[in-house]
Amino acid sequence: MNLRSAAIFTALLGFACAGPGPVLYPNAHFDQVGKKAADVDVEECRQLADAAGAHRDPGTASDMAKRTAGGAAVGAVSGAVGGAIVGSAGSGSAIGAASGATAALLGSLFAPKPVGQAHMTFVNRCLAERGYESIGWE
Repeated sequence: MNLRSAAIFTALLGFACAGPGPVLYPNAHFDQVGKKAADVDVEECRQLADAAGAHRDPGTASDMAKRTAGGAAVGAVSGAVGGAIVGSAGSGSAIGAASGATAALLGSLFAPKPVGQAHMTFVNRCLAERGYESIGWE
């Protein structure tokens, strides 16, 4: 893989993993400091929230494992049904389980990451104390 391909892959992975963030109203303080300074303040507030225990992603690895196992189960059942129709329920079940697990895992990896309510509340308060107005999260 060349350097350019690696850079593109890394950028795409970063976008896929990026979660929602606060949308700031362009009030007088925002206009005074500018977008770059506001972005730095947002990241500082997010880090403070993480350090306080209000983590960005309330999900866990066990949640991803449960979704993957669920995908495998659904795939196995649907594959068995399809396989039974053509006379090979066992093969259909195995193919369905592998396909279902893969689809669920990839869906978990690339789905937009949820943001915990405590994290959003902490960041919004931190930003308000710095003079910003958060109008929501996207």
